[in-house]
Amino acid sequence: RDEFLPLMKAYEAEIRRLVPQKVELIHPNGAPPFMVHGFRKEAQIVKAWEKKYKTPIFTAGQNHIRALKALKAKTFVGATYFSGSINKTFADYFTDAGFKVRAMAGIDVPFEKVQELPAEMIYAHIKREFLKAKGGDAIYMLGSGWRTLNIIDTLEQDLGVPVVHPVTARVWEIQKRLDVHEPRSGYGVMLSELP
Repeated sequence: RDEFLPLMKAYEAEIRRLVPQKVELIHPNGAPPFMVHGFRKEAQIVKAWEKKYKTPIFTAGQNHIRALKALKAKTFVGATYFSGSINKTFADYFTDAGFKVRAMAGIDVPFEKVQELPAEMIYAHIKREFLKAKGGDAIYMLGSGWRTLNIIDTLEQDLGVPVVHPVTARVWEIQKRLDVHEPRSGYGVMLSELP
């Protein structure tokens, strides 16, 4: 938490650097640095930046909320590669956005080792937590650091619910915002159906 809270100045510096390029959209990536501020405070930060820089901006957390809503999810089971109380912070963020979070289950792994986790291990973790929480309308995966694009389809088929993955959700929203319609199969319903 302490590492994430002061990052807004660094994000704003990058936004300020991009604005002169006359971009159509800015997406400061990384969910935790915004989520630790809370759902409402994050919205205030983004609104102030949009007003100041006159450019549409959305965060990863806002993207994940829109993706869950597009899938008509009201409840979900979340998985992260963080451990400890920060997972409650993430759950509270989504609760404040109107969702019922059945679990926000972290894997205890050093951050620099996240990309080394086998996808099969992450799949087993998510399935175990989903069944333990007695399911939900969706599965939510927090964090772009783990290499898990290859398990999305299998999770959806096995557990019968859609998966909101940070990479596929980002691609989905950017396509929506830029009026691009290029579905892709093999990465779950977010990209195959573009809801």
